Amino acid sequence: MMDRSVLIRAALAALGGMGLASAASTRPVSAQPGAPAPPPQSRRQGQTMKRFLVHVHIGPQDPTRAALAFLVAATALRQGHAVDLFLAGDGVSLLTQEALAGVEGRGTGRLGAHAEAIVAGGGRFYLSGMSARARGLGEELLAGRPAEFAMPEVLVRLAAAADVVLTY
Repeated sequence: MMDRSVLIRAALAALGGMGLASAASTRPVSAQPGAPAPPPQSRRQGQTMKRFLVHVHIGPQDPTRAALAFLVAATALRQGHAVDLFLAGDGVSLLTQEALAGVEGRGTGRLGAHAEAIVAGGGRFYLSGMSARARGLGEELLAGRPAEFAMPEVLVRLAAAADVVLTY
């Protein structure tokens, strides 16, 4: 398991460029389910764009960490990086209407606003189908979003293709 200080430093580094404006990502949705899309073209001279995987397994019971995960994903997208989010365990509950409308982290903002920014920026959601079924959640989680249910093999494939993996 990764040292928590490494995760915190990575999250803070991703937050460092929040004030910089960039165009929304135009990365295409991949044709093969669970296959990462190609990385975005560089939007800043000389900057190497990265592929981020944000793995979220905490749910609405920890609003600060949940909102932080989405905030960091939205920030990476604004900076021109490619971002995939894999929601597992209680994390699948973050895409319910109740969570999107009501979860707000202390100092990390509103979950719903971050989710909108992720969608607008070209981010993609993968949800553990097993976790969703175990919590009585279904297709309503995918409606109107670049999202799909995925098995653990997809998480492994996304992690192997990522340059940066953050876990919340």
